[in-house]
Amino acid sequence: MDPARQPALRIAPGPAQTAQIALSIIGLAVSIFAPLHAAEPYRDWTVYGGGSDSIRYSALNQIDRGNVSKLQVAWTFDTGDAFQESEMECNPIVVNGLLYATTPKLRLIALDAATGKLRWSFDPKSNDRLGGKMRNRGVTYWAEGADQRIFFVASYHLYALNARTGTLITGFGENGRVDLRQGLGRPPEEMSISATSPGIVYKDLLIMGSIVSETLPASPGDIRAYDVRTGKIRWTFHTIPHPGEFGYDSWPKDAWQYIGAANNWAGMSLDEKRGLLFAPTGSAAFDFYGANRKGDDLFANTLLALKAETGERVWHFQAVRHDLWDRDFPAPPNLVTVKRDGSPVDAVAQITKSGHVYLFERATGKALFPIEDRPVPASEADGEVAATTQPLPLKPPPFARQIFTDDMVTNRTPEAHQAVLERLHKVRSAGQFVPPSIEGTVVFPGFDGGGEWGGAAFDPASGWLYVNANEMPWILRLVERPQGGRTTGRSLYMARCSGCHRQDLKGTPPEFPALAGIAQRRTRQEIAAIIRQGNGRMPAFAQMPGDALNAIVGFLLTGEDLEVSPAQPSPWPIDQKYGIDGYNKFLDPDGYPAVEPPWGTLNAIDLNSGEIAWKIPFGEYPELVEKGLRSTGSENYGGPVVTAGGLLFIAATNHDRKFHAFDKATGKLLWETTLPAAGNATPATYQVGGRQFVVVAAGGGKSGAPSGGTYVAFALPRK
Repeated sequence: MDPARQPALRIAPGPAQTAQIALSIIGLAVSIFAPLHAAEPYRDWTVYGGGSDSIRYSALNQIDRGNVSKLQVAWTFDTGDAFQESEMECNPIVVNGLLYATTPKLRLIALDAATGKLRWSFDPKSNDRLGGKMRNRGVTYWAEGADQRIFFVASYHLYALNARTGTLITGFGENGRVDLRQGLGRPPEEMSISATSPGIVYKDLLIMGSIVSETLPASPGDIRAYDVRTGKIRWTFHTIPHPGEFGYDSWPKDAWQYIGAANNWAGMSLDEKRGLLFAPTGSAAFDFYGANRKGDDLFANTLLALKAETGERVWHFQAVRHDLWDRDFPAPPNLVTVKRDGSPVDAVAQITKSGHVYLFERATGKALFPIEDRPVPASEADGEVAATTQPLPLKPPPFARQIFTDDMVTNRTPEAHQAVLERLHKVRSAGQFVPPSIEGTVVFPGFDGGGEWGGAAFDPASGWLYVNANEMPWILRLVERPQGGRTTGRSLYMARCSGCHRQDLKGTPPEFPALAGIAQRRTRQEIAAIIRQGNGRMPAFAQMPGDALNAIVGFLLTGEDLEVSPAQPSPWPIDQKYGIDGYNKFLDPDGYPAVEPPWGTLNAIDLNSGEIAWKIPFGEYPELVEKGLRSTGSENYGGPVVTAGGLLFIAATNHDRKFHAFDKATGKLLWETTLPAAGNATPATYQVGGRQFVVVAAGGGKSGAPSGGTYVAFALPRK
């Protein structure tokens, strides 16, 4: 019970009561000075997602169904770092009264968790950081006695800081940082690598995934364990197997030397008792055409169970063979306990972009619901060899629609309906695993899910999994890359850059920025440096000949189409026949989703029975609400938190900037408020000084929405 709600003492205590009070005081003192993790489980938020099991659950119940409507802002902290199209997706952690988080410009900050007052700030000020949008979704804490450390990644450096002071720990790596490009078996200057999700700690190991380019050349997606004290690599798992390693024969002979990605970008989960690490991986580069990686491509698109101590494989499950649709596993799996025949079973639940949930026995990888191998269409693209079958779970049912058909076309207006219907008839739309095509293939749910990086939350009491989903169709279209002929600045751009930034240089902001008018934003030297070094998901072209570099930079700045000397070698180490024409959402003429609502949903799934418990539309468009069109759902980014107080907290909705509290049993909305910018992040909840807080990053910046840089914490009014 909340001490503030206990009845006042009305009579003088007798001897028995005096003894009981003394024992209570002693117990209170013991609880205050007990070690951090001796408390009841799930009452702290010291790890990304709430704990190493990634279930995003809190046992705190001071805020509950009965009083959540009284929530008010307890404190705010404006980072001052927002800029056009910036994002802030961090799920903060709270340790010993300090809240650790990152800003849109990737400063690491420590705030007083009770007041929001800044305690310290660290700015990497790395020479290799060229500005622009850089994502970060969390940080990692480790301690042994007085040695307390915070780890986080900015650009291609992994930093170790003193958790109390924010100063670099110079004994870690080189003066407090490790270069993530090192140790990948390829020239470091050619590697473009970072990490948006934090690593996870097992004993004295910091285990890291990475984000790399999704086109070639790309860094390999090795999973690596670093010594938390020294920064030295202790073990490496090759997600693109080397000769003699399991899975090597699922790739071409030398693929490990030139193929990249198959990386764990979404984060990991850890069963500390068993010493098992669970790492979901993404697709291999290039995402949409794989003539140079024929085979199933293990361990791309795979849920890996590894020994955390050594990196040895225990079991694996590959959800997409020879991926051609960018069907990455989008979030860390949830380590859950479910009931089978009345008995508890430790399991691992993995959501997907396609809107499915896979459930496995944790120790063995045995599927707890049937999985069916289904025949899928062959590819008509020259040189491509698609997989002949793909696995899909039979239960639970998909939490997102699986195929875009004529009867699902938007009816928002007659004009929108007709325009979408005409376009739909010109592309392929036949459900999951229809290969990319020249005419265009509908990917539904789209590249952002279905399920996405915000992940799912799990309630141990009920066995229910909560996941928010997007229901936006996208159109994937292959285009032939220029072959032969004159090599010019324009032909270089069309061959390798237009897939992300489009042939018209307009990009698909904010994910892939527009390059039109770049002369007003960047100097020639800055553009050349980005091309050489890469940036986030953009590959590095360190070996590009000088006149090729000058030609492409000149084309971007002025449109001038300079010819490259034919004597020069190709500036692209790997040439393939097809690229894509950009990342294109399937929208109606007014910019709304082409499919009928809901465009976003919030789902509760019973993992004991494999049935959907409830589903509601999630999110709205304010301008459509004004016209009377409500409950459409909307794109949403960031995940939920479920609590013992009967609540599900989630922001995520991209257009209405709302932060919500739902009844976890029914999906009924109990409270909501409007944030300074969209809360495209997963909230955290914690208790300091006997008061429960819920905090969320209001960063915005997606799909043209305004950017922000404010952390907002809520609590019940003080009594």
